[in-house]
Amino acid sequence: MKKSGMAGLMKQAQKLQENMARAQAELELLEVEGSAGGGVVTVKANGKQEVLEIKIDQDVIDPEDKEMLEDLITAAVNQALKNAREASEEKMAGAAGGLMGGLPPGFKIPGF
Repeated sequence: MKKSGMAGLMKQAQKLQENMARAQAELELLEVEGSAGGGVVTVKANGKQEVLEIKIDQDVIDPEDKEMLEDLITAAVNQALKNAREASEEKMAGAAGGLMGGLPPGFKIPGF
C-alpha cells in the first residue's frame, strides 16, 4: 500500500473514532420512553440503555394484584430498553458514515 493510501486510511480511521466518541456522548443525553397498560406505567431510559425513571399511576397500585404491576413494569422497562437499543444502533450507524455497512448482520464492535 502506498504511503498516501495508508495516510488516507489512518485519517479515515481517526474520523470514525471521533464520530463514534461524539455519538456515544450524545447517547448519554438521549432519552427514550417505554410504557405499558395504556401508559399507567412509564419508563424513561437513556441511549446507553440505563433506566432513568419509572412512573406508576396511583390507580394501578393494587396490593391484591402485585403480579399485574410487576408485569406492567417489566413490559415498560423492556420497551424502553428496546427503544434505547434501536436509537443507539441508529446513532452509531450514522456515526460510522457507512463504513460499518459491510459488516455481517449481528456483528458488533465491542463498546458500540
